[in-house]
Amino acid sequence: MISGIRATCALFLLVFLMFCLGLGMAAAQAAPPADSNAVDEMPSATTVPPEAQPSANFSVDAATDAYMARIPASARTRSDAYFEGGYWLILWDFLYGAVIALVLLNLRWSAAMRNLAERITRFKPLQTFIYWFEYSVITFVLGAPLAIYEGYTRERQYGLATQTFGPWAWDQTKGLMIGIVLGGILAMLLFGIVRRLPRTWWIWGAIVTSLFMVFSVMIVPVFIVPIFNKVTRLDDPKVTAPILSLARANGIPAKDVWEMDASKQTTRMSANVSGFGQTMRVTLNDNLLRRGSPEEIQAVMGHEMGHYVLNHIYKGMLFFSVLIVVSFGLLRWSLGWCLQRWGERWQIRGVGDTAVVPLVILLISVLGFVGTPLLNTDSRITEHEADMFGLNASRQPDGFAQGAIHLGEYRKMHPGPVEEYIFFDHPSGYNRIHDAMTWKKENLQLFAPQAGGKSGGSGATP
Repeated sequence: MISGIRATCALFLLVFLMFCLGLGMAAAQAAPPADSNAVDEMPSATTVPPEAQPSANFSVDAATDAYMARIPASARTRSDAYFEGGYWLILWDFLYGAVIALVLLNLRWSAAMRNLAERITRFKPLQTFIYWFEYSVITFVLGAPLAIYEGYTRERQYGLATQTFGPWAWDQTKGLMIGIVLGGILAMLLFGIVRRLPRTWWIWGAIVTSLFMVFSVMIVPVFIVPIFNKVTRLDDPKVTAPILSLARANGIPAKDVWEMDASKQTTRMSANVSGFGQTMRVTLNDNLLRRGSPEEIQAVMGHEMGHYVLNHIYKGMLFFSVLIVVSFGLLRWSLGWCLQRWGERWQIRGVGDTAVVPLVILLISVLGFVGTPLLNTDSRITEHEADMFGLNASRQPDGFAQGAIHLGEYRKMHPGPVEEYIFFDHPSGYNRIHDAMTWKKENLQLFAPQAGGKSGGSGATP
């Protein structure tokens, strides 16, 4: 069985490399240059449309429609197609992962990997780590075709990726290595619990997994992000002074603003307030710095600071801790049922056998797939709260609207309500602009009437 696994992995590796070369060349030819067609580009300057200028007859709907009209039709069509394609990828990711898990179980590859680990060492924790290493590498190879299409080829086709195949593949390899180390540590802890506490393993497993999640949140901004991107202190006072002032005004203990060189991988604009305690950082990527107006940057950072001030990190960890407990409870029942029915066929000795990992991943993926609307709704509500905080903190509704337009480069701007409920983990671009214009209408006294043209902080007068 071991020799069969090695031969099959070699075959998949060969197919994988051929697939990479073919897709890499096709994507390089299909990807449009960044400035190839100016009419398709989203506007970068925050220019307030006449309908959005403050006046006694200010209309939220008219102002929203005016901002929406600034998006080129071709760009709108492209972003809609990209985002709607993601709906199908949710399904294909689930099905593809399920097939891989069933292959490992039904062909008894998982049992063979366990047997190999047991032949290498008698030390149980090390056996678990070796198995996890085998599992990670094999699923990485088997999952490569879909991962390449989804993460590289498709991103290049829609003009969202800036990497060639080599750097992209190296980033994926680094992610694999990080997953092997961190996942291996968690696997050793969980299987140790299962073996020592066979009756209450699901309770203690949920607790350990939740604590591990907290640990991961703490180390990501300082230790994980720099593995993929260069993070440097931003020294431009024209950018940092308003951001740090906004932070201080909202009780955020930030002394520096950090910049990440995301442009080496993507054209997407983003920012975040990540970590907590001593690892808390205010970070914006260089795409936002290069393309965003001062009003837009302040609005985006106000949103990100809202996550911090509203304790979304802690609330999110609490929410996922509850989900983890529920998931472990369901695992306790579903694993027992599956192993009783198919365990002998798969050569899995019990819940404490590392060969059970593909089954665990399959069952968790089923829960995640079914729970997609719930997870998206929780995230969408949280993002809406941060939107409203950011508007109140930054007082930049027009910069916020411009930010929503830029996010519309890869998100559908105006979905139907059911579509938004199921598939959107953020409010749609249309609703975000509408919220910004609603806020502006309710705060017209903060804005000096303008004849039009480029906004100067939206004309806000504190």
